[in-house]
Amino acid sequence: MLKEAWTLAIESLSWIELKGLSERLALANTSKQLGIKDADALKLAYKLVCETLRRRNLIDKFINKVLAPDSLSNYSLGVKAFLRLYVYRTRIETKNKISVDEASRIVGTVRSILGWEELHPVEGYLGLLLTAPLQIVYEGCSDEEKVGLSTYNPTWFVRYCFKLFGRAEALKLLESTMAPPPTYIRINTLKAAEENVLKQLEAERIVVQKVEGLRHAYKVVNAKKPLVRTKIFREGLFYVQDKASCFAVEVADPKPGMTVFDVCAAPGAKTTYLAQLMENHGRILSFDYSERRMNVWREEIKRMGVKNAKAIIADACNPLPIKGEADVLLLDPPCTSTGAFARMPSAKWRLSRRSVDKMAEIQWKMLQSCASFVKKNGFLVYSTCSLTVEENEMLIERFLKHYPEFALVEVLPKIGSPGLRGLTRCRRLYPHVHECNGFFVAKLKKT
Repeated sequence: MLKEAWTLAIESLSWIELKGLSERLALANTSKQLGIKDADALKLAYKLVCETLRRRNLIDKFINKVLAPDSLSNYSLGVKAFLRLYVYRTRIETKNKISVDEASRIVGTVRSILGWEELHPVEGYLGLLLTAPLQIVYEGCSDEEKVGLSTYNPTWFVRYCFKLFGRAEALKLLESTMAPPPTYIRINTLKAAEENVLKQLEAERIVVQKVEGLRHAYKVVNAKKPLVRTKIFREGLFYVQDKASCFAVEVADPKPGMTVFDVCAAPGAKTTYLAQLMENHGRILSFDYSERRMNVWREEIKRMGVKNAKAIIADACNPLPIKGEADVLLLDPPCTSTGAFARMPSAKWRLSRRSVDKMAEIQWKMLQSCASFVKKNGFLVYSTCSLTVEENEMLIERFLKHYPEFALVEVLPKIGSPGLRGLTRCRRLYPHVHECNGFFVAKLKKT
């Protein structure tokens, strides 16, 4: 099992670096490619990948300090992945208490995976990586760099948060990304009564706690096995969905019989909740540019028992390829995911400060494309899992100036914190305050 887990982890980290894949997609592709199905190996590999990626700036700087004047960049993807995993496992996960024998077993395992010739050039450094003080990474660093290394965040993001939230609040936010947030599920009342699903969860020894203010969302307190491997998950009785995502759909407040557009809909979390709140009556048109992601959407629609949704492959940066208007249009565009760094640590290292402005322009094109498809007296709900003002409040300000027929309305349910820049009718969720992905929601009515 250990060899399979390390094989999966090394290969997944390599694909993440090469292609910019997410943790889950890289691991799914790798396990399929290698034919590895062992649940324990998959679980261990996922942990190794996520927790190594979470600390990649600290780990890389430590390795480069030890290798100097050599550098990580001089080695193959496989060797780089091994060195990162090795430092995480021997120095961070075990808090420097790993035995030399166990470290040797790891090296022996990886030697059998990568081959002796591939690993040989770095074997002379492994003892130093096991014994050198981690504190060497902080030598000569600025305050922002030190905070970034100690909280595992890019320096640009530390600087951004300091400016937006102030140092004290920013530190709390940045520290919250050091561990994954709680897992939430949404019970699917299209398939069964809520109380019956709760009884089945209890029978599966899954302990949940109701999320105050939301209709069908529950925090997972404890689970004896992976949620997606339970019979009740396969039967579509619940969806693993962050409470922030549930919140956005409840803000949209779709009613049975309405016409609803779900823009950037894949992989299906919001579509399936929209259908649930509409009791499968009315019509949902779900748009996404990715055929691959919409294939996942189709699987989720079937699993959750949705009957009133139709998939349309379209790039929302351009006018939607349909006629007609929506009572409610929910736009959850691609974003920098700065609110989800704790859940998707690989996203941190793909971004720069310029990424925020580039993403905001894509979101602006999508907002413009969607505006004409909202009925008079209909609603446009805009949401992101980003914490930046450029992708949220500043974009809404820009939209209101160009489209005076729209106006912000109060967001219900009234959870979270008020929006920034005076847009108090918008709502924000923060990881360190609300125990979920960072999130922004605005609701606008067309008159």
